[in-house]
Amino acid sequence: MNTEIKCYGCGAFIQNENQKYIGYVPKNAMQRDQVLCQRCFQLKNYHKLQNLHMEKDDFLKILQTIGEKDCLVVYMIDLFDFHGSLIQGFMRHISYNDVIVLANKRDILPKSVKERKLEHWVRRQLKEEGIKPLDVIITSGKKNMNLDYIYDTIMQHRHKRDVYVVGITNVGKSTFINALLKHYAKIEDNHLITVSEFPGTTLNLIEIPLDDHSYLYDTPGIINEDQMTHILNNNDIKKIIPQSELSPMVFQLNQGQTLFFGGLARIDYIDGEQTGFVAYFSKNIKIHRTKTINADGLYDRHKTLQYEIDGINTMKDMKFFDFTLPDYKCDIVISGLGFVSIHSHRGKVRVYVPPKISVMIREAII
Repeated sequence: MNTEIKCYGCGAFIQNENQKYIGYVPKNAMQRDQVLCQRCFQLKNYHKLQNLHMEKDDFLKILQTIGEKDCLVVYMIDLFDFHGSLIQGFMRHISYNDVIVLANKRDILPKSVKERKLEHWVRRQLKEEGIKPLDVIITSGKKNMNLDYIYDTIMQHRHKRDVYVVGITNVGKSTFINALLKHYAKIEDNHLITVSEFPGTTLNLIEIPLDDHSYLYDTPGIINEDQMTHILNNNDIKKIIPQSELSPMVFQLNQGQTLFFGGLARIDYIDGEQTGFVAYFSKNIKIHRTKTINADGLYDRHKTLQYEIDGINTMKDMKFFDFTLPDYKCDIVISGLGFVSIHSHRGKVRVYVPPKISVMIREAII
């Protein structure tokens, strides 16, 4: 293995010996300047993913390395799946270094939601997690939203220190860094960091010079195994991740009615007055309403409601969570899939999901 050369796309060390290991490049494809590993080449040119993942302990070691330095940390979170994009014990892992929070994927939420309202919402959620950032900036990596302000804020607070961009897989770190490279360093497209909708694209630290003595680092995404994207095949991952602004779908439910979300999740309205369930999911996910009494049988025989998930064949293979809804408007969040806004005045719901997936209730974001 040649430990002196890194793939400019994912940060993996280049090696020529093992095609099944990260960083593989055939010897006849080696170049002296910048090298793209076979995995990144296939992603960029053929949208084909070779499943090579780092272990969770490797990600934690990188966080601990950051904690050993005096640096500025840019912490990216996902507005679409906020709590699913949080890293448990984050501030402790980075030894309470200075933090700027970028709340990404603003373009996914409806345009009618005010940016200031989103910022205040994010700050309240962060406070509950014990995170007190120097600044919170609402952004969209795809739309370059507030990019100049982000750049100026980073430069203002880094004080000649290194900058580490940190977040879970698929939160948008590499897309954001590519935007910086294109706008401020004039880097051409064929030398940008590899990005895709698949989790775990970046595999090691990618080092980008800021000046003669400091660097900006793109870090591998921390895997959150509670998210829906980590139990689906690659084709289904592309279907459930929203690529454009969410269009709310409103369903008036009485108690004893059920909503299916593409067979990946189900919400039963067990008790309460008629109320609206406002669903925010990818447009590719079919939402189906039925009577709760018929729901088990419908799922078990209706193949269009089901995705390929190991060990899930009938509703008996799903787990469920029971919630008593608060008096205020809240969201039921299915990690990595979407959320439903409800204002039900102490109604009761039951949520079915595959065994590894987390479900939570929170203050409504919209």
